[in-house]
Amino acid sequence: MESLKNILTEITQLTLYIETNYPELYRDLNENPMTLPITSHPHIDKKVMQEYLESLKDLIQRHLETYKIETEQRK
Repeated sequence: MESLKNILTEITQLTLYIETNYPELYRDLNENPMTLPITSHPHIDKKVMQEYLESLKDLIQRHLETYKIETEQRK
């Protein structure tokens, strides 16, 4: 399993990638439920950050799949 530092580095790189290549998605990151804590003092650990990283990867994957479908429908 990755260390927390590695996970945070990957989140940072992926977020920059999204900002650069998919600005339409980057705008929506603030509304991602993973970024909105329910409690006033949320417990943030390696597991939570790994889940957030996976949610970012899923977001990109869903976007690419949707874009591909929309592109094929226009043909």
